[in-house]
Amino acid sequence: MPLIKSADAPTFTGPGMTAVGLAAPSRGSTENSVWRFTLAAGNPGHEHSVSREEIFIALAGRAEITLDGETREMNAGDALIIPAHTNFRLAVPGAEPFEAVAILPVGAYAQAPGGDRVAPPWAQ
Repeated sequence: MPLIKSADAPTFTGPGMTAVGLAAPSRGSTENSVWRFTLAAGNPGHEHSVSREEIFIALAGRAEITLDGETREMNAGDALIIPAHTNFRLAVPGAEPFEAVAILPVGAYAQAPGGDRVAPPWAQ
């Protein structure tokens, strides 16, 4: 039984964010990757899309999601479903960080408009 203890999960950092890789192929998952991430307060986010449906579950804080030109607020306890190939931006405008869990099918990639495909390292 693959059990990934939080203390043993790999941590990845990037500009304004930290991701803790939970389930992924390198950790025994064959169908979905799951990670917990924190976006720093004031993080403007970056516009991108994913090749497969992605789900976010907010754990703490507040974020703004811009999807198809519409911006909405996301708070702890909310769930967000991002359709495949839909540009979106997740920003943290307040003074508190935003924490969530993300689920993305194995093999999916992210892509900024006009950019190269990127496989998130925490999902590998």
